[in-house]
Amino acid sequence: MSQQPAPAPDRQPLDETAATSVRKYAADQRARVDVLASVLEDIAANGYPSPESGVPWEVARDAHLARLADGEPRVA
Repeated sequence: MSQQPAPAPDRQPLDETAATSVRKYAADQRARVDVLASVLEDIAANGYPSPESGVPWEVARDAHLARLADGEPRVA
């Protein structure tokens, strides 16, 4: 086998608007991963939170559904 790397695939450049959108999406995803990583690091350092300090899933679900209902109108 050859030790040379495989050639890179041909790429099509993005227009500036598309490139900006991709960068924004990447930044949003990076922020989400950073939040998840910080939660996992906290669990690793301090253990799981006690069940009494949590929020029942029904309460969290209802609050989330209420936030969605108060959001922007959507076309069905």
